[in-house]
Amino acid sequence: MPAIKERSHKAQKVLERFEKKLNRQIVGSLVACVHCGMCTQSCHYVLANPGDPTYAPAYKGDQIRKIFKRHFDWTGRVLPFWVKAKSVYTDEQLEELKDVVFGKCTNCRRCTINCPMGVDLATFNRMARGLLVSVGVMPEGVAVVSKDQWELGNQMGVLKEDYIDTLEWMEEEMQMELDDPQAKIPIDKKDCDVYYSINPREVKYDPRTIADAAKIFYAAKENWTMASEGWDMTNFGLFSGDDDLGGSVAVRLYEKVEELNARKLVISECGHGYRSTRCEGQNWGKKDVNFTMESSVITMLDYVKSGRIQIDAGKNDKIYTYHDSCNFARSCGMYEEPRELLKLVVNDFREMYPNRSENYCCTGGGGAMSMSEYSQRRLKSAKVKADQLKATGANVVVTSCHNCVDGLNDLIKHYKLGMEVTQLVNLVAEALVLEPRVAPEEIPAAPEAVPGADGLKGKKILVTDDEPDFLTFISTVLEDNEAEVIKASSGDEALKLAESEQPDLITLDLSMPGRSGIEVFETLRKNSKTQNIPVCIITGRPEMRKLIYDRPVPPPEGYVDKPADEDDIVLNIRKVLKAGHEKS
Repeated sequence: MPAIKERSHKAQKVLERFEKKLNRQIVGSLVACVHCGMCTQSCHYVLANPGDPTYAPAYKGDQIRKIFKRHFDWTGRVLPFWVKAKSVYTDEQLEELKDVVFGKCTNCRRCTINCPMGVDLATFNRMARGLLVSVGVMPEGVAVVSKDQWELGNQMGVLKEDYIDTLEWMEEEMQMELDDPQAKIPIDKKDCDVYYSINPREVKYDPRTIADAAKIFYAAKENWTMASEGWDMTNFGLFSGDDDLGGSVAVRLYEKVEELNARKLVISECGHGYRSTRCEGQNWGKKDVNFTMESSVITMLDYVKSGRIQIDAGKNDKIYTYHDSCNFARSCGMYEEPRELLKLVVNDFREMYPNRSENYCCTGGGGAMSMSEYSQRRLKSAKVKADQLKATGANVVVTSCHNCVDGLNDLIKHYKLGMEVTQLVNLVAEALVLEPRVAPEEIPAAPEAVPGADGLKGKKILVTDDEPDFLTFISTVLEDNEAEVIKASSGDEALKLAESEQPDLITLDLSMPGRSGIEVFETLRKNSKTQNIPVCIITGRPEMRKLIYDRPVPPPEGYVDKPADEDDIVLNIRKVLKAGHEKS
């Protein structure tokens, strides 16, 4: 009888945990491979290492599949030699598996979209990584990063005081650049419309992306905040296969958003951060969320298209191409939005080929940038990406992923391509056209010869808003500034009062039940009795700005975004009244 092999403690634990990780998706991919070879030429490792079959996706999958067949599939128990089923016994064998699942695959999923059977190698490769991590078999860099994210709350070990110092430094830089001491990077501000989460790489290596995002929020007059803790939206649990880490990191971020009562979580440009936070974290952490989550790419695109920010694409005058991040694009379907935004902020965009779902990995995915022992292998396989970049003729490659920024910079330097790497947030910030902001104290008081020309005393103002609290607030503000206030809580009521009372100015909310503010505005402009009354829009729906300015009537004389403070309201209404007086 053959001797019974003794299994190491780690190998035994891997097998025990293996069974617990099996689900329909993983089992389906483990049994579906027919070894047709259609995935082979889809892998950048294969293309850069011709003649080495160990890089083929089917071969790499088989190193996991043979264990599954031996222990959990009937074919391996009945016909182990026929289906090449094998077990794992020693720690050395676990090290060999580590080299495959960490060192020869970035989980980019390009093989998956080329598989006629739908085998998702990245899914069960990540599962295998998690099995090894659970017994301490992993690249050193993975262990270090995971430890930092567990203990310090972010994957780069950034201390809280360093993080806060960086935000304050960026705020000071922005204030000097914009010449506006009111330009802020708010921290832990409650009840905001936007909670902005970032990659710790931004703090440690590229704080300009924080400043650029802040400048965009400033230009859009966004009600936003960052957090003093729970700000890291990246999640190394995706790369390591550790669902417990993934869940802990995600829930930490979700709970901070809820603590600050933010309406929307905006995720800065990071492929795996976006996927982990928006698509995977709720499952890992077993938590439902009650707020919206979106990529900052969507946020910036909305700002441009709605007119909340103005752009001059001529400021970005180089030749640009776009790299699809594997997690952002292939895994989350973000193909067109980044391109739409890019074409709005640059004049010379050149597509690289192949692109979108067929684009090649930057070779830094799957946490590869943290695995120094595989650097030489990674850069050799990067030849595929280097040739792809060179063929575009561009001198700047744009990506929506910090991981890709590092991976692309690495290969560009290695292959001496002479290209720059940037992100959409940098290009949008560079293309901004900022209107000068006038502080209230810079507006001179009205001359005595024209009493009330830019003040509110004696002015009759019709305030229209369906929210009782805001109606009371703005009415009180105007009355405190000696204006006569008339209140309307609906569009129909506003139209009647405008015609009968003939106010000096009308404030108008756009989003109201029944007749909307847009309909009311157009009706006011078309009525000969009210068409010359100045209108100041005060709304919490900035995305509707374009709609109001697209009407076939003269635009409103003023515009204020909610939430608005007393100074904003008074300043803008005074400016509208002054302009109306000068016009008359």
